[in-house]
Amino acid sequence: MSNKQKAIVCHEVGSDLSLELIDIPEPGPNEVLVKLHAIGLNSLDWLMRERGSFVKEWPAVFGFDAAGTVVKAGEAVTNVAVGDRVMHSGTLEEPQVFTFKEYTVIRSDFVAQVPANITLDEASTIPLALATGAFALYDSKHPPRGGFALTPPWEANGRGKYVGEPIVIVGGASSVGQFAIQFARLSGFSPIITTASKHNEAYLESLGATHVIDRALPLADLAMRVAAIAGRPVLYAFDAVSTPETQNAAYDLLAPAGNLIVDRRFEIEEAKLASGEKYVALVSGDAQNLPSRPCATALYAHMTELLATGDIKPNRIEVVPGGLLAVQAALSRLKEGVSALKLVIRPQETL
Repeated sequence: MSNKQKAIVCHEVGSDLSLELIDIPEPGPNEVLVKLHAIGLNSLDWLMRERGSFVKEWPAVFGFDAAGTVVKAGEAVTNVAVGDRVMHSGTLEEPQVFTFKEYTVIRSDFVAQVPANITLDEASTIPLALATGAFALYDSKHPPRGGFALTPPWEANGRGKYVGEPIVIVGGASSVGQFAIQFARLSGFSPIITTASKHNEAYLESLGATHVIDRALPLADLAMRVAAIAGRPVLYAFDAVSTPETQNAAYDLLAPAGNLIVDRRFEIEEAKLASGEKYVALVSGDAQNLPSRPCATALYAHMTELLATGDIKPNRIEVVPGGLLAVQAALSRLKEGVSALKLVIRPQETL
C-alpha cells in the first residue's frame, strides 16, 4: 500500500476545493486505520468551507461521516478487527480524523461495526446525525451545551420510560430530526409532534412521529397547534432547524421550566434567555467532545445493535457519482437545501 492518499483540501475560507496527495497516517494504541468506501455529507462541511466555522488551521480537510473497512489496528483495540466493516464520525478535536479522503485513523471506541442489514453507503451517513439526535435527548446538561439528560433506551428501564410525555421536534425531515424522532419513539414519548413539509408526512410517521405540522404554516401559530395536540404542558422541544424564527417559536411553545435544545448557535431573544425560566442548550454531535464522551461511548457501544434490530433506521440516501471530485458541487447542492435525503460520495470512484 502506498503511503499517500487522495484527499480534498481547502486552503482558505471560501476557496475552491482541490484534490491533493497527503500522507496515510498510522494507527497508534487504541486506534484503527479505516479504508473509506463511502462518505456522508453534512451541512457543517459547507459551513466550514464558506465561513471557516470551527477550522483550527489552514489548509484543512473537511468531512464528518464515513464508513469503510478496518485495514490496521493499533495496540489494545478489542472491539473491532482488521476486515470489519465500520462507521465513524470526524471530530473537531482531531482534524486528522476528517473524512474527505481515502483513509482515516480514529479511536476505536468511537467506531461502530456496520450490521449486515445496513450498506456501507447508508452507514456513512449515520454517525454525526445519529449522535446529534441522541445527545439532544440523552447527553448530560453542561451549559451552554448538553442535552435533556434523559435515560437512554439502551439502559435498563430506558425503553418507554417517558410514555405520555409530549415532545416537539422542529424539522423532523432533517437528518438529525429523523433520528431524534426515532429515539423519542424508543423512549416512549407521546405525542411526538414534528414540523415538516406535507410530502414528508407519511415517511416521518413511519419513523414514529404521531403528528406532523406543515412547516409552511405560520410559526406564530405553532404554540397554539402544539397545545391542541399535546393536551398537557410541553416540557421538551428540540429544534433541528435552528433559525432565529424556529428557536423563538420552540421556546415559546414550552411550559415554564421547559427544556429546549438547539443545534446551531443561540438565536433566541436575549430577554428570554436572561430570564432563566427555561433550560436552553446547544447540542454537539461531536462524539469526542470531552463533556459528551460518556454519552458518546455508550451510544457507540449500542449503535450496531440499534441498527441491526431495526430500532433505528438510516436516512434515505443518494450516491453522487464522481468520487472526491464531486464534493464541491455536492456541498453547493446541500447548501441550497436537500429534504429527507443524505448525499454520499464514494472516494474509490475518484479518477
